[in-house]
Amino acid sequence: MKTVYDFLKKCKTYYLATVENDQPRLRPFGTIDLFENKLYIQTGKIKNVSKQISQNPKIEICAFDGNSWIRIEAKAINDDRIQAKQHMLDNYPSLQKMYKADDDNTQVLYLTDVTATFYSFTQKPKVLKF
Repeated sequence: MKTVYDFLKKCKTYYLATVENDQPRLRPFGTIDLFENKLYIQTGKIKNVSKQISQNPKIEICAFDGNSWIRIEAKAINDDRIQAKQHMLDNYPSLQKMYKADDDNTQVLYLTDVTATFYSFTQKPKVLKF
């Protein structure tokens, strides 16, 4: 899990895919957090991505560091606890202008059933599951 976290932090931006009806939806994300031995992402409940995840929690994440890339298959599970939200906001102070741990919009989700595959042009893929 830490290897996946470190790679996404290094990339700074990753792309998160969801499904809306039968249409894939993809957008850039930048938040990644380790809290209570789980990998978390953050969004706002008013955003379409939140609504899509509530309809179908299966997501994919893809990121590229210039040499290698990762593709992550997972389920995103909502965690409405103030502590989880505050941990994310403490690690991303710039978000505190838009989000508060106790507002009705801030959403953090942890990833379960994760299959993370690291790829490069020069090595065989490396698969991590957690």
